[in-house]
Amino acid sequence: MKNSILKFLFGFLVLLSVTGCTDELDTKPKVELSLEELLARDPNAVEGILARLYSTFALSGADGPKSSDISDDAGESPFLRGLINLEDLTADGMKNRWGDNGLDQLTTTTDWTDQNKFFRYLYNRIYFTIPQCNNLLSILPNVDIENKEATTSEVRFIRALAYYYAINVFGKGVLATEVNYGQTDPLPEASRQELFAFVEAELLEIEPLLPATNTYGRATKGAAEMLLSNLYLNAEVFTGTPRYNDAVTYINKVIAGPYSLASDFVSLFSADNDATSAANEIIFPLIADSQVSQSYGNTTYLVNGCLRAETIPLAQFGTTAGWGGHRAIKTWYGLYGDLETSTDDRSKLFWTEGHEYEMADYKKWTDGYPSIKFRNTKFVGESLISYFSSTDFPLYRLADAYLMYAECAIRGAAGADMNTAVQYVNDVRTRSHATSITQSNLTLDFILDERARELNLEGHRRTDLIRFGKFTGGNYLWPWKGGVANGTSIPDSYKLFPIPSTALLANPNLTQNPGF
Repeated sequence: MKNSILKFLFGFLVLLSVTGCTDELDTKPKVELSLEELLARDPNAVEGILARLYSTFALSGADGPKSSDISDDAGESPFLRGLINLEDLTADGMKNRWGDNGLDQLTTTTDWTDQNKFFRYLYNRIYFTIPQCNNLLSILPNVDIENKEATTSEVRFIRALAYYYAINVFGKGVLATEVNYGQTDPLPEASRQELFAFVEAELLEIEPLLPATNTYGRATKGAAEMLLSNLYLNAEVFTGTPRYNDAVTYINKVIAGPYSLASDFVSLFSADNDATSAANEIIFPLIADSQVSQSYGNTTYLVNGCLRAETIPLAQFGTTAGWGGHRAIKTWYGLYGDLETSTDDRSKLFWTEGHEYEMADYKKWTDGYPSIKFRNTKFVGESLISYFSSTDFPLYRLADAYLMYAECAIRGAAGADMNTAVQYVNDVRTRSHATSITQSNLTLDFILDERARELNLEGHRRTDLIRFGKFTGGNYLWPWKGGVANGTSIPDSYKLFPIPSTALLANPNLTQNPGF
């Protein structure tokens, strides 16, 4: 299923080679032909250009895994790798042992500064994607292509997705659009509320225009509805005003769409998740392919990063390399109870042999259990063992929508009822052979734990903990929170990351987040 978008992507890379950075939001992509000339010569080229925009979330650059669209390390800086670093390694599920300057501070939630290169990486990726979208949006009104309205809506979705992460992670930025594209003066700072209002308006406008189904890997109504649902679910954090009723409206639209739960949990994180029943659950993937879309920053980071030949047979998980970086901690695998007796399929996705339950030393490989949730083996048929991963990353999937609905029901949102919420949660749990629950079990604490059991290592956890009031402070501790083995309080300023110093230097209108 992924072949169509990969064909478009790599068929046009020879024509379109894009560069950019945070201090050049007004700079057009460098191309052998201008976009106007390219589209005038071949209107079908818009498919390749569009695929190139999608790829900015999965690949480091246009010319293979060692190329980079931005002036940052091609291996360390890709968007998905940044999402996992900032959302999962900072939270209560995973820790990294490499000790790299910057990454170590994420793992221990200590000493965050605007000099940390990992904050810069994600900021630069966000503000690389946005102006590329703006460039195409400034041209599309003047060219004659088929399905222009739907294509334009897809580009606006990609831009809205990038802005969502600016809102979530940094809480501010600049509002660059096709209207001010090419402006040479530094853009004014846009607040979290202003960016929120822009993304909301964009999604509300394009959601009816997007198709219900599309080429695999491209935006649909469901993808826009999931993005809106996430925006509204976190609105109280982002703007100070709860929007759970609005979240339910769009969650219900997702659930009513053409999606169904995969028959097996493991299939969702296997190399053929585009071709099994997993594809029916995945609403929006970030595509990977070990042969034609190689990256150190897509699911290769999740597969190879969680394996090491010292304790784990690499071929069993379809890879030739184990980087020995990430291990889960007990606040994740402890949620399943006794791993040896648990019937929950999700509890089996930790490698325990040769490893200790406690993480006394987060830099010691054998302390903590590596997650084997993501793998580069096919769920059905013969697998190709390779260095790079072919497993697509399920950025949005139906099980998440079910759990979002349940959370909204617990919070008393109109349009959600507890009986339906219990059914949805049980649909998710029984798929993995976990025991069913009753309405008396369905509390906010339970749903936060269930989101960890189902969704950890999928780029959600920090956001969830902040929404539930458990990320900062000392009311909820996990191993190595605040740099202490048993965990300690961290400041409320850590609900946001600092604006990178490079961005502040490039645009004097930007100000630093409080506490940094």
